Amino acid sequence: MRLFSSSRPEALTINLGGASYPLQLRRSKQARSIIVSADTVKGVVRLTLPPYASESQALRFARSKSDWLNARFAEAVPPVPVEDGSQIAFLGEPYIIRWSPDFARTPRIVGGEIRLGGPAEHVESRVLRWLKAEARRIFADDLQYYCDRAETELPRLAVGDARRRWGSCSARKSIRLSWRLVMAPPHVRRSVVAHEVAHLTHMDHSKRFYVLLDRIFESDRRSADRWLKDHGRGLHMVGAVRQSPPAD
Repeated sequence: MRLFSSSRPEALTINLGGASYPLQLRRSKQARSIIVSADTVKGVVRLTLPPYASESQALRFARSKSDWLNARFAEAVPPVPVEDGSQIAFLGEPYIIRWSPDFARTPRIVGGEIRLGGPAEHVESRVLRWLKAEARRIFADDLQYYCDRAETELPRLAVGDARRRWGSCSARKSIRLSWRLVMAPPHVRRSVVAHEVAHLTHMDHSKRFYVLLDRIFESDRRSADRWLKDHGRGLHMVGAVRQSPPAD
């Protein structure tokens, strides 16, 4: 069986465990070696190439990592639908989504449920919109708290959905946070906010940075880091639609 197949260069695929996954190649001047990664949400294998590497070298490298890639896709967390009857987390606690035409259109927490009404076909969009709005409100409070502790000026807050970073801090004193952190336990979310606030003073991971972070963050940042490492993929799968790999 062929490991790679293509009817044209832009349609390369790799066979893993009997399934074919699209290969996406990208060149980067910053890359020093070929990097392979598995996008388990979209069902895609990504290859980043340095300028000097050829496509054939990249394909051979991907082939050498076929066992590793197969394991990544095999252990992938399944998508979590945002619909009536499904369970999602908010502030680290599980809630069942309940839809009824008798409920108010705006989602609200009642007991262990997130209840909402309105058109049934808009449940997902309204729940996600509610989560993002709650995230912005809660992040703003967290940001104010840690900026006060760090004695630094309040930066501009942006809320996004980055796949590779839970938070980032720019040299222009702007902090961006993933809205999905609102589903994590509070100490996990707050550790990310505190981390980015510490970067407002130290734009590196030096000893001075961690001294400041440990001074302003009231909990165990290592415990929060472990939680994100173990459960972060699950947060990314809420509302995700996994693309099925093409058939051989």
